[in-house]
Amino acid sequence: MTSKPMDITKKILAEHSGLEYVEAGQLITSKVDITLANDITGPVAINEFNKIGVDKVFDNERVVFVPDHFVPNRDIKSAQQVKQVREFSRNQNLKHFFEVGRMGIEHALLPDKGIVTAGDVVIGADSHTCTYGALGAFSTGMGSTDIACAMASGETWLKVPSAIKVEFNGKLNDYVCAKDLILHLIGDIGVDGALYKTLEISGSCIKELPMDGRFTICNMAIEAGAKNGIIEPDDITKAYLENRSIRPYKFYKSDNDAEYEKVIVYNTEEIEPTVAFPHLPGNTKPVSKAGDIKIDQVVIGSCTNGRLSDIKAAAEILKGKKVHKDVRLIVFPATQEIYLEALRKGYIETIIESGGAVSTPTCGPCLGGHAGILAAGERAISTTNRNFIGRMGHVESEVYLASPYVAAASAVAGRIISPKDLN
Repeated sequence: MTSKPMDITKKILAEHSGLEYVEAGQLITSKVDITLANDITGPVAINEFNKIGVDKVFDNERVVFVPDHFVPNRDIKSAQQVKQVREFSRNQNLKHFFEVGRMGIEHALLPDKGIVTAGDVVIGADSHTCTYGALGAFSTGMGSTDIACAMASGETWLKVPSAIKVEFNGKLNDYVCAKDLILHLIGDIGVDGALYKTLEISGSCIKELPMDGRFTICNMAIEAGAKNGIIEPDDITKAYLENRSIRPYKFYKSDNDAEYEKVIVYNTEEIEPTVAFPHLPGNTKPVSKAGDIKIDQVVIGSCTNGRLSDIKAAAEILKGKKVHKDVRLIVFPATQEIYLEALRKGYIETIIESGGAVSTPTCGPCLGGHAGILAAGERAISTTNRNFIGRMGHVESEVYLASPYVAAASAVAGRIISPKDLN
């Protein structure tokens, strides 16, 4: 064993590169455990793969396609895109292609299916591939050409990132959840505050945080510019993976004397429900300082907050209440399994009785795709991850980012509001 200290990300990359030690800034060639693409990025990757001149992907169990952005197909073009991905998957005999009815939002589906696991190197043609850091994996988004090369070779090259350590210590206040923690962090350091760096998330609060919340935090690491977000795996991780992971997994942990560019420490008891205002995820305010902002639409779902605990949180707020007459509430469970479990537990019934609409799993409105596009002058509060100009529709619309608690409360009030202020 080398005596040189490394953080968790560097340890994973060193082992996948066949090296004893790697350091920030070093260019490496790494083995890849899983490659991922969707119905938008997949066709581009397939076209580039076909130019390489190889007949087969490196491993038909490790190349994954999840159509989830414009699915169920919204138009002819999106249908053609999925058809190309479907036919390639069949021709390559890929084990993991997910058709409508079995698909889900990719970054919720792959962990729940056990396809990605602790200790992996995962690259995906989608920027929110960083979600899997919640399992203790190195996962990052890359371009479709990079994915095509990895589909052919099982390898990729990258520059080793330096690391920032973030500690969230303390208990969570009422109606404060993981979404508030990551919005608070991005609001503090900015959307380029961790540019091409590892955000290693830790602290006493994180140690008690369920997997759903850990996924939310790592999912939005990219919104601070990070190359990857990662959380040291523990007993909570093990319980999640135990009867789920389809491959052996390995837990890595940072050395006690690992070097970090800086260490940021937060007292979670000082964090309240947080809202990101247009047009950046870093433009945050506590909900108590939001002012009187009327809304037209509420979206609860996405790869950030479409898991069972998110649907539960929304249902808890909506129970016995009605969505405001001027508001459209749309809920997207992230996978079919989550949808079904939410049905069994009565969450979907509560949402529908309140006046909300529930859709099949899809990225849908998050990227202005379909199933909830905004018109000019409209405002939405959403549990998604980005609120750039035109992100969810017209360039003159506005998107506010928040937790399921705040989103659901706002759906009832017709304006952005804290759950504790809801009558």
